[in-house]
Amino acid sequence: MRCLLIEDDTQTAALIRESLAEAGHEVAVCHDGASGMARAAGERWDVVLLDRMLPGGLDGLDILAAIRLCDDRTPVLVLSALSSLDERIRGLRSGGDDYLTKPFALDELLARIEALARRAGQRAETETLRVEDLILEPRTRRAFRNGQPIPLQPREYQLLEYLMRHQGEVVTRKMLLVAVWGYHFDPETKVIDVQMSRLRNKIDQEGTPALIRTVRGVGFTIGHPNSDG
Repeated sequence: MRCLLIEDDTQTAALIRESLAEAGHEVAVCHDGASGMARAAGERWDVVLLDRMLPGGLDGLDILAAIRLCDDRTPVLVLSALSSLDERIRGLRSGGDDYLTKPFALDELLARIEALARRAGQRAETETLRVEDLILEPRTRRAFRNGQPIPLQPREYQLLEYLMRHQGEVVTRKMLLVAVWGYHFDPETKVIDVQMSRLRNKIDQEGTPALIRTVRGVGFTIGHPNSDG
């Protein structure tokens, strides 16, 4: 695998690089946030190992946010001495795929990287999803309706993928909050309705049959002929 390691501690970086190289992986190392951001955004990687606290004006979460805003799904393993539950949750909610606290065993680091790679490979083989003339390609995260591409923000994509994987079912707001945001909001929050309205404006454009429907008092459905909305 091609691994990008963004770690300011040179000794730690050298140990990680040597361990991964011995396992047969190619490793590039950056020691500050600015250079790490440039390489993360400018090249293709199989996994990014990202330290939380970095010099150079950008910390690990800044880099992580930028990666995800670009719709980049490269697996990211956050490395940090910040070990509290709140910090681990923050790292994962910011887009990290895993979070490993320092100090750690190099064998565990390697095992976690290999697990991330397996999950990424499984996602790449995911089938194309289709609801009538709407097509979603999970491998490339691209959507098309009647052959025309639909630009989606990351959250819109996640909502659409979840709906399409449950087509014909009524998906509740609570289900969407847990599946897409990864944690519980007040079920009465408007965040779902705001995001769903944006998604509908892109999917159900004027002149096309509506695919996303509201089931009043329950939630939403896609491709469900008997729902009301």
